[in-house]
Amino acid sequence: MVYEPESVWEFSTTGNITFGLGAAEELEAVVQEYEATNVLVVTDEGVAEAGIVDEVIGPIESGEYTVYDGVEPDPTLSTFEEAREVATEVDPDFVVGIGGGSSMDVAKTTSIVHEHGGDILDYVAAPTGRGEDVPGPGVPTACLPTTAGTGSETSPVTVISLPDEDLKVGISSGYQRPNVALVDPGLTVSLPPGPTASSGMDALCHAIEAYVTRRYDAKPAPASRSDRPDYNGRSVLTDQFARSAIEHVGSGLRDAVNNGQDLEARRNMALGSLMAGISFTNAGLGATHAIAMAAGAIHHTPHGVTIALTLPQVIRHNAASAFDRYAEVAELLGEDTSRASPGDAAEDAAVAVERLASDVGIDGGLSTLGIEEDDVVHIAERASTLERLLAGNPRRVTKTDLEEIIRRSI
Repeated sequence: MVYEPESVWEFSTTGNITFGLGAAEELEAVVQEYEATNVLVVTDEGVAEAGIVDEVIGPIESGEYTVYDGVEPDPTLSTFEEAREVATEVDPDFVVGIGGGSSMDVAKTTSIVHEHGGDILDYVAAPTGRGEDVPGPGVPTACLPTTAGTGSETSPVTVISLPDEDLKVGISSGYQRPNVALVDPGLTVSLPPGPTASSGMDALCHAIEAYVTRRYDAKPAPASRSDRPDYNGRSVLTDQFARSAIEHVGSGLRDAVNNGQDLEARRNMALGSLMAGISFTNAGLGATHAIAMAAGAIHHTPHGVTIALTLPQVIRHNAASAFDRYAEVAELLGEDTSRASPGDAAEDAAVAVERLASDVGIDGGLSTLGIEEDDVVHIAERASTLERLLAGNPRRVTKTDLEEIIRRSI
């Protein structure tokens, strides 16, 4: 059969995005717009104890609300099930996720499963789940990020940890994109330096991998519109978001880490994370995220730190297939590549990422997270199965390649 390339690109994001200092104060108006009278708030204990939930939810006078604050980092299936049980008890007509990616993920999936029923794993791909399609929209949902990194407020994907099986699985559906994202940089001011740094490096990687991923027209055409994957390749539109995201994170992360009350830095980070999320949830990711997902599932390593320690070596592996793109990344991060050869300019991108990570306190290699030589093959084997992430990597990557990237990152 003659190869038929994709000829169109598709672009989707959250239904409404409200950005800026004070955006969180508009939640009451959003709840009223949806005529909601029974709100379920999904968050974590730290965000609740910091007073953020009371500050954001307290002004709601249009109905009752219930707070579920049991979300933990890398939420497990039991956390998703517990949130669903709370939803069954209170029967919300609106769901709000406040926190990092974990809380927003649990909120998005809770809205879907409460509306359509079934088990969480029904919507996870086989062989772990039943691979059922999400049949339609869930309970209306708003997400308010308190970190600048995951982009979950724009994403159709949620990630579920299965620690007993050393697995991370996901649910992917356009119906999981929130109806509203209220992105308020003020909600990130209390985030400590460590999480600020790790989430910021995750946002940077989202933008870089989206910018270098394969073009939409360098992939086979789907049999039908419904068969087009969520990660459908980079386009002129995703490129615009990715470039701006790299610039914003590159200019804002150091100051956000060193002075959390620097509102300009927090604004740059919140905007950079948002734009990176918009870009990668349409264009796709690559080998860095495949390795980080595998390492996180097996060794429970912190996602953003794993990303920061792996990305430079992925850039070096990919450089031969994306010299020009990585040269632009280096320039966006402030490197002078005007006299550099294409290969040297791509190396400048890897060095710039390493320097940024070091400046925000992420040093060393994967060995600092407890990953050793004996772990390399297992992580590479698991990463090689994550085809949804690897499909867009600009250079072909084999299991042996993944082993070498991990080994050089230790």
